[in-house]
Amino acid sequence: MKKTFLGGIILMTSLFAISCQLKTEEKKEEIKKEVEIAVSEGDKIINEAIKAHGGNLYDNAYYSFIFRKNEYSFKNSENSYIYTVKRKVEDKIVEDILDNGSITRTINGESVELNERDKLRYSEALNSVIYFATLPYKLNDAAVNKEFKREVTIKNETYKIVQVTFNQEGGGKDFEDQFYYWVNSKTHTIDYLAYNYKVNNGGVRFRSSYNKRNIGGIIFQDYINYKAEVGTPLSELPKLYEEGKLKELSKIETENVVNLNSN
Repeated sequence: MKKTFLGGIILMTSLFAISCQLKTEEKKEEIKKEVEIAVSEGDKIINEAIKAHGGNLYDNAYYSFIFRKNEYSFKNSENSYIYTVKRKVEDKIVEDILDNGSITRTINGESVELNERDKLRYSEALNSVIYFATLPYKLNDAAVNKEFKREVTIKNETYKIVQVTFNQEGGGKDFEDQFYYWVNSKTHTIDYLAYNYKVNNGGVRFRSSYNKRNIGGIIFQDYINYKAEVGTPLSELPKLYEEGKLKELSKIETENVVNLNSN
């Protein structure tokens, strides 16, 4: 009798364990499907934003602009690109040319050698300026992960939040950075963005766009750059922005934008 009773308990315990395992597996599968849906929706929202900002025109775009007194240009051609920055240093003209990831430098038209550390540093600096100037064009790169979070209201406008993270491979030195983009539900433009970064003890930034203008079919816009306390969740930044609790750091302005394809 005792054996039968013990056997029953063991059987019930085993069935309970199996049931719990099945529920856990079902929950994991449910979460996986939710994430897949969010990722698919994130891709869709960003694709709509790219289209609203210029779409296929980015693929063969050729523009120049001034940023912080330096002259930049970017030339896209199918799967290749050339980025340049030219600046005056005392009586010298220094130009960096980033050609499909390979950087070269000239001073007054003469080539100069760069060590590997400087190559990486100057490449990242040039790439960063073009990246932000042409947002959201590069958000479809292979290393970019997009996930729709939810809808929110900022200044009586409805926005869809897309979280962007990066794979380590192909994601650059700052692949651990996390971005939020607020995409206008009506116009599909990116009106706000925010990010946190790990280097130099970390930081949190929020940018509000202004001065939108359509030049040759591509939208260029400037930003007011705000600072928040380290550790502030990106999702809380619009509320702090509306309450005037963010500290303005700078303005991100692309000036004298010229469509060189039309010349």
